[in-house]
Amino acid sequence: MLDAIFVTLQVILAVIAVYQFAFSLFGLVRKKRKEHAAPEKSFAILVAAHNEEQVVGALMENLKQLDYPKELYDVFVICDNCTDKTADIVRTHGMNACERTNPNLRGKGYAIEWMLKELWAMPRQYDAIVMFDADNLAHTNFLSEMNNDLCTGARVIQGYIDTKNPEDSWITAAYGVSYWYINRLWQLSRHNLNMANFLGGTGMCFETNLLKEMGWGATSLVEDLEFTMRCTQCNVYPRFNYDAKVYDEKPLTFKASSRQRLRWMQGHFTVARRYFFPLLWQSIKHRSLIKFDMALYGLNVYIVLLTFLMTVAMWIDIAFFGGPNIENIYVQLPAWTGVIAIGLNVATFVLAMILEKVTFKKVYLYLLLFPVYAISWYPITVYAFFTQNNKQWSHTQHTRVVRLEEVQSKQG
Repeated sequence: MLDAIFVTLQVILAVIAVYQFAFSLFGLVRKKRKEHAAPEKSFAILVAAHNEEQVVGALMENLKQLDYPKELYDVFVICDNCTDKTADIVRTHGMNACERTNPNLRGKGYAIEWMLKELWAMPRQYDAIVMFDADNLAHTNFLSEMNNDLCTGARVIQGYIDTKNPEDSWITAAYGVSYWYINRLWQLSRHNLNMANFLGGTGMCFETNLLKEMGWGATSLVEDLEFTMRCTQCNVYPRFNYDAKVYDEKPLTFKASSRQRLRWMQGHFTVARRYFFPLLWQSIKHRSLIKFDMALYGLNVYIVLLTFLMTVAMWIDIAFFGGPNIENIYVQLPAWTGVIAIGLNVATFVLAMILEKVTFKKVYLYLLLFPVYAISWYPITVYAFFTQNNKQWSHTQHTRVVRLEEVQSKQG
């Protein structure tokens, strides 16, 4: 019985891996650029900030330089439980500092929900809401690209999340590699197939009427994933805009990275429990590959957990009990199939960097340490599983002040 369960799970995981790899192939080629629309839509740019005095000034300068009519957008910085000079710096730049104090409901999701209520009560109403983090930098064409998509009927749009500081450490390089892979071989592939894309927490755009209809309601530790699932349930499929880039600061140290990824995985478990089965049922009922794909994406955290536990079980069986005693599919396959599978997995990350024309020399050197980053997801996920009921939001400190011109010059 145990052997049957073990083999069945291995087959399911192998099928999912092949499924994901097949989808990634559709990101190899970019479709032709779309037509550009004249500036028409108005935007409220929301910036969630908690004690971000070191980086928020650079973002304010950046947002003043967007290549979009100034009368068509306003910036609102949510100074959420701030105890530093974030609000003062924002006002110095002539932007709106909206101060919120609620020590009981902490976190980005709650801050956004509060800010949206404030926006709906204002005399001026906007066509769309754009969300950035305080450590971000936006490409000057960001709002123009959002305008293009909104004018063609998009209601939820995710921009291209790039890395602001990929050469700062081996950890920031690992984040960069991961995001280049996600943008090219996950997001773009689904965009090319007219599938739903997932939101990434920043560089997001929402049609105002949609937010008013649905409400925000995403207050988990991963509010972006939660809202993605809610949209998909309502047949609103987020679109990916490859040309709208936002540069995000990544943690410098392994400790800070682990803390951030633990929060992500804790929130991911919550969202998976809440949305996987309803979305799976909808996908079957409506014969919807889009909903099935998003349900599977929500299940990823359990896939990582199960893969790790089964691998550890096989190692223990061999090391301590003279195994293999547990039946598994790998002993039935030639050794070269495993080598090819691992090789293809590694190659996809390098291929993504080549396709994205990454020129950072240090990042290529740091690839030697990328496996450490990748493997570290497993213990983080296991720990997240046992602590998933911890709803306490933890702040990631941002200190890296970089200007857009510097980022773009390094990219060659």
